[in-house]
Amino acid sequence: MKKSLLVIGFFLLAGLMMTSCGNSSSKETQPANKEVAKVQYTCPMHPEVVSDKPGDCPKCGMTLVEKK
Repeated sequence: MKKSLLVIGFFLLAGLMMTSCGNSSSKETQPANKEVAKVQYTCPMHPEVVSDKPGDCPKCGMTLVEKK
């Protein structure tokens, strides 16, 4: 009885160690510092007008659209 509990405990511990190792290796492949792509908005009529938030063009009042 005691021997079977030790064997079961060993396999549970080994399985836990294997799954935790798998998770850490997948995190290493991803960059630690993720840069969020900034969305910029521009006026369709005045491409020199660029903003980091939506709104209206200060020159003509048109709605700014997402810059591609």
